[in-house]
Amino acid sequence: MLLITGASGGLGGLIAERLAGRDDVLTGTRAALPGARRTDFDDPASLPEAFAGVDTLLLVSAGYGEDDTVVARHEAAVSAAEKAGVRHVVYTSLAAPGDHLPYALAHRWTERRLRASALSWTVLRNGLYAELLAHLAAPGADGRITAPLGTGRLAAVAREDLADIAARVALDPAAHAGRTYELVGEHALGGAELAAATSTAYEPGTLAGARAALAASGAEPFQVPMLVGTYSAIAHGFLGATDTGELRHLLGRAPKPAIEVYAAAVREQE
Repeated sequence: MLLITGASGGLGGLIAERLAGRDDVLTGTRAALPGARRTDFDDPASLPEAFAGVDTLLLVSAGYGEDDTVVARHEAAVSAAEKAGVRHVVYTSLAAPGDHLPYALAHRWTERRLRASALSWTVLRNGLYAELLAHLAAPGADGRITAPLGTGRLAAVAREDLADIAARVALDPAAHAGRTYELVGEHALGGAELAAATSTAYEPGTLAGARAALAASGAEPFQVPMLVGTYSAIAHGFLGATDTGELRHLLGRAPKPAIEVYAAAVREQE
């Protein structure tokens, strides 16, 4: 039996859609939703029942929070999996270039925890979503993209492609045991490409300006350095390394063009 955690979230929801209707797949959500098992990592007491009878756990990162919060959530999930007799954990992590991002620590801690466990595991190191760029670098009402990306580039990847891969791997975990896959886009995108795709102008602002705007937007305190750090990593050339073939190989097809995914997401926000 396969259990998908975070099934009410963006990535988890897409994975659940792809496996809907199978009698060997369960979904887990933080809140008690119809047809889903309650898997609240902030309430470890909910996990033994949720993980009962599960052979494969698709652990979608619960990364919304400070490092100590996220680490505690993932520790609760891995410990519960060990005690419940889960055999294999597929974990959605962060691509290697993301080591420069403020939220990398909890991912690397979780990978280390899995490797030290008695569980069989697979790590899917996901690149940043092309859809995320529609929020980080959305054109303003004045027809300009002012995100502080400098001359940097991001090897963004479509979230749907990552969901397709996660679903495939989770259905056949033995074939991927002990593997860590780097899943970033095939083409790195810069501000000029984003502007061309949305018929706008690219006039990058500063990190200080972005920090001030984020702080004034009502973002959670921990989100401000996370997002500014993401801008900085892109602008300074740490996230532009492109896919070496693993993404296409695991998909069994060409990845969705990240620039088209970005443009479509921008249109949906308008």
